[in-house]
Amino acid sequence: MIDSARLNMSTIGLILLVLCAPQADAHGIVRREQPNMPIASSVIVPPGAELLFIGGTLADVTETGTAPGSAPRLGDTAAQARSVLGKIKAELAAAGYTMSDIVKIEVYLVADPEKGGTVDMLGLLSAYLAYFDKDAGGMPVRTTVQVAGLPIPGALVQMAVTAAQITHSGDH
Repeated sequence: MIDSARLNMSTIGLILLVLCAPQADAHGIVRREQPNMPIASSVIVPPGAELLFIGGTLADVTETGTAPGSAPRLGDTAAQARSVLGKIKAELAAAGYTMSDIVKIEVYLVADPEKGGTVDMLGLLSAYLAYFDKDAGGMPVRTTVQVAGLPIPGALVQMAVTAAQITHSGDH
């Protein structure tokens, strides 16, 4: 009975180890995915990788006819997150990178006055999932922090990312 119980526990442990094992992408970057979460818990970038840092990016104005600092000028959290991620995607492309090259993303959120003064995590997540697909792999680690304010009045979202690519001959 004890041997059977040990065998079952060993089998379960092995299955969990395989399911939670880090996955290396085509570039040799190793990402430890979190089950049921659209983020990685850790990422290993090997020596020789080229790193690209994109600093704090804010949303573009969506409603030009509105007053600076007004809520509709930049949109809600989801609209601002889509704008920010779109700008990040364009900056990555200009450097020869893609969204799947992002290894770390930092998100700074301001509470949305239109949502009762709370952070709109669902709005952030809806935009985030439009740009990152867990099934496609390549999920970055992510830190999300609530802040009191951002440099532009009405801004609810700011993001900074680190991307990495393995270079083989100076190309990326």
